[in-house]
Amino acid sequence: MFFIKRKMLSYCERATGATLMIQKMFQEHWKPLWQSFSLITLISTFKQAGRLNRTILYVSQIHWPVKMKKGAVGFVSENLLPPDIPSTWRAMEALYASGKARAIGVSNFSVKKLGDLLEVARVPPAVNQVECHPAWQQPKLRAFCQSKNVHLSGYSPLGSPGTTWIKGDVLNNPILTEVAEKLGKTRAQVALRWGLQMGHSVLPKSTNETRIKENIQVHGWSIPDDLFAKFSEIEQASLISFSFGVRLVSGTGFVHETYGAYRSIEELWDGEV
Repeated sequence: MFFIKRKMLSYCERATGATLMIQKMFQEHWKPLWQSFSLITLISTFKQAGRLNRTILYVSQIHWPVKMKKGAVGFVSENLLPPDIPSTWRAMEALYASGKARAIGVSNFSVKKLGDLLEVARVPPAVNQVECHPAWQQPKLRAFCQSKNVHLSGYSPLGSPGTTWIKGDVLNNPILTEVAEKLGKTRAQVALRWGLQMGHSVLPKSTNETRIKENIQVHGWSIPDDLFAKFSEIEQASLISFSFGVRLVSGTGFVHETYGAYRSIEELWDGEV
């Protein structure tokens, strides 16, 4: 499955006065493309996108290392097919070579899957977008990405509070609360600042104007070393745990005993659970 991400280059500069407008733009232009799309269809889509305002940056990513039947909607097991990542990546490289995609990358790729892709890629992925927050710090994947010059981008950096489909309690972690109180910041600001100081980008999402503005206020200050060290004490638990440390986005919809390529969560993530 593909996602075309159309991002405003001027986001940081205009954030204070245009946060809600940009939020609306993300919702309208976050466009899914199925992995079974032909190369011609993909290039046609980018040509259409090319008619948009030039302040928009186009990034094409393989959103999950899975494949579904063309035209399939939703996570129906019968629609799962074995993925062909090398062929998919060749189509992505063609988009990049055409100039219609300024960067190509992946999302939800484990160390193994990213390593396998790098072995066959002519154009290496610019980014691997994965779940990353203080309660799921991804040290192994982070180190691998750094060693291969692949940028790590963290989604759900706040643990996706307020969503109905993710059950997490990241922002209520005692260590996060302690650091926030000592710095006079919100827990969300501290979680985002932790990610930036770790060297990866963070992708918070909110529909609340006040929170959006707070989330932007993560520059001009830093977490001091003594408090930053406390983040290493946060428990990193397994998928079966419901404590503070847990992978929130498991991908269970892509696991089936018959359909698709993965028979277990461990298989999907190559043991990185």
